Amino acid sequence: MTTADRPENPLDAEDPGSVEAEPRGRAVREAGPEQQAVEQALVEQVVASFDACADPRLKELMVALVTHVHAFIRETRLTEEEWGAAIEFLTRAGHITDDVRQEFILLSDTLGASMQTINVNNRTYADATEATVFGPFFVEDSPGIAVGGDMAFGAGGEPCWVEGTVTASDGTPLAGARIEVWEADENGRYDVQYDPGRRAARAHLFSEPDGSYRFWGLTPTPYPIPDDGPVGTMLEAVGRSPLRASHLHFMVSHDSARTLVTHIFPEGDPIGWKDTVFGVKQSLIKPFVQQPAGTPTPDGRPIEGTWSRVRFDIVLAPAGT
Repeated sequence: MTTADRPENPLDAEDPGSVEAEPRGRAVREAGPEQQAVEQALVEQVVASFDACADPRLKELMVALVTHVHAFIRETRLTEEEWGAAIEFLTRAGHITDDVRQEFILLSDTLGASMQTINVNNRTYADATEATVFGPFFVEDSPGIAVGGDMAFGAGGEPCWVEGTVTASDGTPLAGARIEVWEADENGRYDVQYDPGRRAARAHLFSEPDGSYRFWGLTPTPYPIPDDGPVGTMLEAVGRSPLRASHLHFMVSHDSARTLVTHIFPEGDPIGWKDTVFGVKQSLIKPFVQQPAGTPTPDGRPIEGTWSRVRFDIVLAPAGT
């Protein structure tokens, strides 16, 4: 798409309070001039209501929100019944949300809004590891483990040996980087979905002086996002699956670097690019190599059945980038 072909954005004007005089939607154009004038006058009236806002950024956000919401209503010729259904949908999302279940995060994720916000706020930098969605199941008080420890804490699933390094974008090893890891068990559920106070299949550890890290986790498996609420109803109505691609969560922080929130995804995953929250990126797909039963483990741990191993070398962008 060339610059000439790209649709104009009403927020590209020098005046952040300006609004587009001629809406572009086909349905809007088909409305008579008098009707268009009535609708446009309301847009301008609502935009002007923010003129006294003392916070320039808040004003910019509110003007953009109003401009785009009104454009959507006008372009689609939204009915009062449809708007009422949307309000009811959001009301049900609020009612089902609690300290563990965050339906609005699920809505943001499944509309791609979470992933787009990640893209906007994590600009590419050299060969720094790409970020992806945070998800609704992170908790602050994960247990600590030593390098080489087991973050499963009894959660069911095939053991997986995870290892790698944490470095700066210039290759300098980053010692003492905090690595938070969490994932679902073999049944596709996180610990807090069983019991808000339970801690399993999640932990934190710190990278070694040479930047290396390693731990035992679980081989990731696909699972559905909670689909017994309004977001699940929406996905079913539009013919979309609630399944997430198999993944292992990471959040990596260091004083010298931009905090990274990301996942890794197994090669050949049956869900893969159909991930319902659009979190998969090619650079984050890794070979989880299956090990036959009886294969010696890197640390001598006895394992009766099969296990897997994966390497994930993490590169952090500098702080402030």
